Amino acid sequence: MRHAARSLCLLAFALCTAYGPLQAGAAQLPAAADHVAWSRNANIYEVNIRQYTKEGSFNAFAAHLPRLRKMGVDILWLMPVQPIGELNRKGKLGSYYAVRDYTAVNPEFGTMDDFKRLVKQAHGLGLKVILDWVANHTAFDHPWTVEHKDWYLKNDKGEIYPVTYLDGAEPEYWTDVTGLDWKQPALWKGMGDAMAFWVREAGIDGFRADVAAKVPTAFWEQTRVELEKIKPVFMLAEAWQPELHSAFDMSYGWDTLALFKDIAKGKSDARALRTFLAQPPVPYPAHAYRMRFTSNHDENSWQGSDTEHYGPAFKAMAVLAATLPGMPLIYGGQEAGLDKRLAFFEKDPIDWKGYPYASFYAGLLKLKHENRALWNGQYGGPVTVLETGTDKVFAFRREKDGNVVSVAVNLSGVPQRYTLPGSAAKRSLKGWAYRIDAPAN
Repeated sequence: MRHAARSLCLLAFALCTAYGPLQAGAAQLPAAADHVAWSRNANIYEVNIRQYTKEGSFNAFAAHLPRLRKMGVDILWLMPVQPIGELNRKGKLGSYYAVRDYTAVNPEFGTMDDFKRLVKQAHGLGLKVILDWVANHTAFDHPWTVEHKDWYLKNDKGEIYPVTYLDGAEPEYWTDVTGLDWKQPALWKGMGDAMAFWVREAGIDGFRADVAAKVPTAFWEQTRVELEKIKPVFMLAEAWQPELHSAFDMSYGWDTLALFKDIAKGKSDARALRTFLAQPPVPYPAHAYRMRFTSNHDENSWQGSDTEHYGPAFKAMAVLAATLPGMPLIYGGQEAGLDKRLAFFEKDPIDWKGYPYASFYAGLLKLKHENRALWNGQYGGPVTVLETGTDKVFAFRREKDGNVVSVAVNLSGVPQRYTLPGSAAKRSLKGWAYRIDAPAN
């Protein structure tokens, strides 16, 4: 995704529509339920190649790989790296999500050999790489618009037209992209072959699927089977729908993102978190990984920076994202205290400022690696919420195979005193402070 209105719409969709009935009938694939071993205690880190360095290239980003591995990063999610459409382009550089060629790289980022070398270097350090994939639409000047015009949605005049959404609070028109028609069987093979190219030729380890719910779930199921014939893969859906977990390892946790932002603004407290955990608005399969995050490219560019959303509550919300059930995401630049909205269609490099939050994130990622209670999906432990005597302090306990981790977070900007079950002793936390008790801490 790449438009402000769409980001708002999807957040509202996730929080409101999600309360509807669960759709049934999607067959579970073993690959989606029995996740690859390297994902079970992993985290994920999103990379915006254009903005990551002043050069905005694969080679320049590669210099950061040792630093990221030292910080404890496991999975690199690269935003789309393919050539960007020129016809109806937005801004000077265009949207990463207006793909002009599925099996090539954006020359602004480097060459295909540069990309393959980046993946190989990442693998050598123990990192995995997944690629952002845009299957719902293409740029207007993608070769398919000429070679396979039947693969596209058309208006009454038989013309391809901008992606249009009329089901939200207000109409949306993505003027730089045109929608694919998933009723065309040949499209399924064409798209699947393009995805397989990156796994087979570049050695990537999976995909993050843009607006995944707009593409038939059956396509994702079928394609995953084919990809698994090449190598085991990891699949992330930009979606909330539980049925997509028949093909995807992980879906977006927009639900907790909204809670984190409300808590930081003083609009919610521990009661909202307790209710969310006691009565989940949507039931998910036990094997479903849920991505927990405080920011990503859409949030940062269209909704607000961490400073705008969280202010002094930034670390407290990051702790919740890292310790509640799910896989934590770090958006590239958060370890620098990313305090601005990165431009989406122009060059706007991150100011790294000496990585002031790198050690903070390293501690959280190490905690997850070393404590089975905090692992992802069925490999981690359930949450037991602990009574604290105040709605300003949220505390919980997770246990798996004898490993126990306890977390307490002050959800306010003022000092709080609290108690825990089985003890009359008063504990204290400064404003937005937290306490984590774990064997490996």
